Amino acid sequence: MNIGLAGYALSAIAFSALLAILLIGWRRPGPVGHVLMWAVAGSVLWSALFAWQWSRPVFNPGFLFIIEVFRDSAWIGFLWLLNWKATGPEDRARRYLAAIGVVAGVIALALVVHFIISPGVVSDDPVRDFLLVGKLGLALCLLVLLEHLLRSTTPADRWQIKYVALGLGGVYVFEFYIHAEALMLGGMSQHLLDARGYIFALMAPLIAISAARNPRWELDVFVSRGVVFQGVTLMAAGLYLVIMAAAGYYVRVFGGDWGTVLQVVFLFAALMLLVGALLSERLRARLRVFVSKHFFSYRFDYRDEWLRFIATMAASDSHEDLPVRVIRALANIVDSGGGQIWLRDGGRTYQLMGTVGMPGQVATGVAQDSPLPVFLRDSGWIVDLPEYRQYPERYGNLVLPPVLNDQDAVWLIVPLFHDRDLMGFVVLMPSLSVSRLTWEERDLLKTAGLQAATHLAQLDASRALAEVRQFEGFNRLSAYVLHDLKNLIAQLSLVVSNARRHGDNPAFLKDAIATVENAVNRMNRLMEQLRAGDVPPRYLTVDLETLAAQAVANRSTHKPVPVLQVEGGPFPVRAVRDRLLSVINHLVQNAQEATPAEGSVTLRLWRDAEQVHLAVQDTGVGMDADFIRSRLFKPFESTKGLTGMGIGAYESRELVRSLGGDVEVTSSPGAGTTMHIRLPVSDEAWDDPQRSGSLRSEHGTV
Repeated sequence: MNIGLAGYALSAIAFSALLAILLIGWRRPGPVGHVLMWAVAGSVLWSALFAWQWSRPVFNPGFLFIIEVFRDSAWIGFLWLLNWKATGPEDRARRYLAAIGVVAGVIALALVVHFIISPGVVSDDPVRDFLLVGKLGLALCLLVLLEHLLRSTTPADRWQIKYVALGLGGVYVFEFYIHAEALMLGGMSQHLLDARGYIFALMAPLIAISAARNPRWELDVFVSRGVVFQGVTLMAAGLYLVIMAAAGYYVRVFGGDWGTVLQVVFLFAALMLLVGALLSERLRARLRVFVSKHFFSYRFDYRDEWLRFIATMAASDSHEDLPVRVIRALANIVDSGGGQIWLRDGGRTYQLMGTVGMPGQVATGVAQDSPLPVFLRDSGWIVDLPEYRQYPERYGNLVLPPVLNDQDAVWLIVPLFHDRDLMGFVVLMPSLSVSRLTWEERDLLKTAGLQAATHLAQLDASRALAEVRQFEGFNRLSAYVLHDLKNLIAQLSLVVSNARRHGDNPAFLKDAIATVENAVNRMNRLMEQLRAGDVPPRYLTVDLETLAAQAVANRSTHKPVPVLQVEGGPFPVRAVRDRLLSVINHLVQNAQEATPAEGSVTLRLWRDAEQVHLAVQDTGVGMDADFIRSRLFKPFESTKGLTGMGIGAYESRELVRSLGGDVEVTSSPGAGTTMHIRLPVSDEAWDDPQRSGSLRSEHGTV
């Protein structure tokens, strides 16, 4: 027994076992299952006859040719039926499958008829070449169907067919190779023929796995334009290679001494031409149009088009601005090379805001009341420049601005509407594939223009909001400055009003100078902050008891005089000293202003293991729950009329929160108010130079 005989015998045994499994295991197979059984039976017969032929001393391949054509046809029918059952009766994608089926049937019939008419002349060169080209055609049809099936099967179902696809794909790629080599070299390699049996035997277990996963071979398959386009491209490339291989063979036969060299050069040139054609965007665009026109009821696969449009518009990793991405998104729909986008600049004109592949230097804009914007606004049409130049009466009184009419590269003008407002328009260059605009392109461009205008409107709104926030920040800073100035003016006004009565008192002069000095220092710090901008605050570990005592001293000239009560200690907190002192001063001042002179204002200071507590209690008019919830800490809300800024309470709470604490309010009308400050205890060393133990003895029982 030689090596080739063993291989074909092994293939016959493997496929016989597979056929037995299918016959026993499948009780009610579907149509696809029946065709699969015929294909497996054909493979059994082919393998057995090849093994029998290999055992004879004289090898005659023509005897087995008709069985081989039957085997190939059965496998093609199996794959074709899998694809066909996935399409509906009204699905025009069936034209694509029908074309492949017709081509395969014609090739198989021609081979059988030719073999029946001339069974004994297989060894003649013309007959042999015809049969080899036919075999290449059958292998190519099978591979195209297989590629179509893999691309159109859902990922959830692809696991069911991946093994049969692997087996058939590998075998028929090998079949294509050995017959192409035989066509070019004038005969098959004996080594490759010996290997065919083993290769077919490897396919049997793969088919068995897929058959076990598909008891009835019923698959949910979708057919997309991309799948059909790739299939047509693959089939066209395969047919081209078959034709070029045959032509190369005849170049070698009739080329004499130069035949082999000419064949190599010819095949290399043919391959380079194929690669160049596949890389041609214009050719691929025209092929997509051909597929859409002849195999689908609509030109566009709207799902793919919309996903691509959204992906282009939302490309966050792109360095291009949104207007440029709008150009690309609209240009991709009609395979345009680029264009320009004109948007309203906030005045009375539309200005050029972005370009792709077109000139970007334009001296003038397009006025909003010029004929082009008026026409777009009134009609909502897409302006087709070739149609406009050929049939100007269709566009009424439209007159293009010179900046657009003088450019030969202008093809379409697409309006961008948002809420019935013409935000601008996009100018597109001529298409690589579309020569005449149809209703589908117009509708899709209009819809995409509406979506693009929405994105542009959101961009404008975001920019406007950013500007508003900048002005808001400036206004808030101004309010804080005015609030500090108001407090300083109040301090200095008090000095001026008391100077008439106590101007001769040395103690008053001393206090007045200290007050002026404090006001000057605060104004200097305010000026430094305004000049330096957003400077990180300088935090220190300060004594809250010292700050509370100083606040009591500052407000002791007003009635009711505040009292400080201290429980325990020490009270280290980490804060900006002057800012925290201003917060306490503000709370004490508010308590005094809300309390009659015969009332009381008390500051209670205590601590626990984690927090320091300061409560400012008064017996004033109090506040209701609604006021505390909705107005007390709302910026620029004031109950003091023209004398208040409405940011003191808000600023105090935000500063305390920035230190990791919070402010709680307890109040009711007529029962007074308690402002409770909680701050975390600082565990760092003291670095407050103004901390002094004498303050406690001086003010602890004021």
